[in-house]
Amino acid sequence: MSNHSQHSRRALVLGSAGVLVAAGFMAVHSSGASASEYISESTSKIKVADGRIFTATNHLVRPSKAILTRERQLVANALNGTDPGAKKFVTAEGKIRHEYLVVWAGDRNAGDEGSATIAHGQSVNPATANNTIADESAGPDFLAVVDATKGLPTYGKVVNTVTTSPVVENEPHHMQYVWHKGDTVFAGGLYSDITYAFDVSKLPAVTLRGVNLPQDTPCGSIPDAFWTLKDGSAYGTYMGGADVPGPCTYTNGEMRVSNGFGGSPGSIVHMDKNGKTLSEIPAALPDSEDQLACPNYPALPAATCANPHGIQVREDLNRLIASDYAEPRNIVLDPVKPESANVFRDTVRIFDISQRDNAKLVSVSHMPDGPRKERSPEHEEPRGIMETTVTNLPGHKGAFSESMCGGVIYYTADITDPKPVWREVFDTSTASQKIDPQAGEGAGCSGGGWVQTSPDDKYLYHAVIGRGPGALNSADNGGPKQVYMLNIQKLLSAGKKTTCSIDTMYEVSHGGQEKECPTLADSYKVEDTTSGGPHWGTYDNFTTGKDGLYQETKNVQRIAFSDYFVARTNVDGNHKLCILDISPQGKFSLDTSFVDENLGTPCVDFNRTSWPHGDYGDAKPHSMIFVVADEDLR
Repeated sequence: MSNHSQHSRRALVLGSAGVLVAAGFMAVHSSGASASEYISESTSKIKVADGRIFTATNHLVRPSKAILTRERQLVANALNGTDPGAKKFVTAEGKIRHEYLVVWAGDRNAGDEGSATIAHGQSVNPATANNTIADESAGPDFLAVVDATKGLPTYGKVVNTVTTSPVVENEPHHMQYVWHKGDTVFAGGLYSDITYAFDVSKLPAVTLRGVNLPQDTPCGSIPDAFWTLKDGSAYGTYMGGADVPGPCTYTNGEMRVSNGFGGSPGSIVHMDKNGKTLSEIPAALPDSEDQLACPNYPALPAATCANPHGIQVREDLNRLIASDYAEPRNIVLDPVKPESANVFRDTVRIFDISQRDNAKLVSVSHMPDGPRKERSPEHEEPRGIMETTVTNLPGHKGAFSESMCGGVIYYTADITDPKPVWREVFDTSTASQKIDPQAGEGAGCSGGGWVQTSPDDKYLYHAVIGRGPGALNSADNGGPKQVYMLNIQKLLSAGKKTTCSIDTMYEVSHGGQEKECPTLADSYKVEDTTSGGPHWGTYDNFTTGKDGLYQETKNVQRIAFSDYFVARTNVDGNHKLCILDISPQGKFSLDTSFVDENLGTPCVDFNRTSWPHGDYGDAKPHSMIFVVADEDLR
């Protein structure tokens, strides 16, 4: 617990799923809240098999008097009819309904310094060191609960931070891509090999349902992303190899040989709503894959590219799709570089999940190379297939993948096909040159990340970190940091008849020439001068209905994104959380009303001195999802 506050009283209550919850109220933080705000604290606890106690502690912010006055007036105006627009926020009983962004964030500290910073050194200004330099000991990682209810006086305000213990420096990474009512929030620790399961049904308060420890997934490490199923369980990708080198036996009785933690092969884990492992199955084929295409360090008797990162599911088709990114421990060892560009994988795996606890690998596809001839082999089109996304409507069976190092989008029309055909359908060079004509070196090393189809299958959203100037050579102007949106309606309508393929240099910078190829709807250039840029995003899948309750919608009107990757890889970011509005015409605009509560500038800045849980300084927001409390959601 932070030493910045003290309890005035404490009580014990029983939380959900039999979790012990410690509740209390705190005096004002010395600097973690304003003079007119108070923090109430409650802690949920889980005792794990080895006897350790894991906790999640809420630090709920009570609004200031000024905000409470504005909220009371809003309620009065809604109830007396003087402000019809206020009715969408207020129930007949006078309760204000909220929507939230739940953000999985890590404390920034000295352990985040990459080799570039260490090699070049940095000057320290004693007056600002706490805000600008990661020179402190590690503080707690946390979920930040940010009010995402546009039009309320608390819009953009951090209303709660939920700190986790006893493990610090988890390197908070991904959650699931989209949240639905009743879902547990699954949040992975990249370095700790821990997955946390949070109950968000009573937002803005959060409780800990359970934790999945390294010993619960012995054949996989480095948890990356998650996809929730209708029964409340979830699949997760574990990108790295077994905890211990050598043979490892999975829950289905199959065995693979691993080169150890952070190596290869990774696994697919099925968890219940409390984070308990239901099954862990191999992502690797039983036989060796191509040794040149899939090098492993140290080498394995059966070479494999199985390092699953992105994951999405079509339950109606009984298919799970996962994209292989890289043998993870070999990309954080800066300044030591991988011996082969093929450490960045070019493969996509499709599993039959008819038996939910015994997923069967049915295809492994290598993404095709494209027309660009890059000076660095790491920048060729298929290098580093980080993310994948499925289509959503019953008439569609297609899926997309994207390459982080290669900078392109791939598509297959049918993931149920035992031999799916993948084609390159868009090169990020087209989007880059649209907003920055000087970006002339192509999309190699552009840093593509989050990719997601809209729920109505009209658009494809994509976040791109960007490439710094001089990354390829002294004349390289770099590539822009951006979030772009493709119109994919014609491509999906063509079904398996599509011939769209980027196979000429003209198409690299102008888009595919086949009539059904995706077209650029819009791109938003992110002004960020740090080493990072937009890596992750999520769309808002909620709207208010006629009864005043929130409900899910297929009409996406805004997305959120954050500027942070993984600091120790020398790709950091400015640590801002932003919202882009989407017009009916499919155009982006920055939501300038979503402002930082301290600075008053657009986007919520995670570089700050104080948080509701104390003066821990800057934080790193990696992933986020829109969530609504159960009682406010139909």
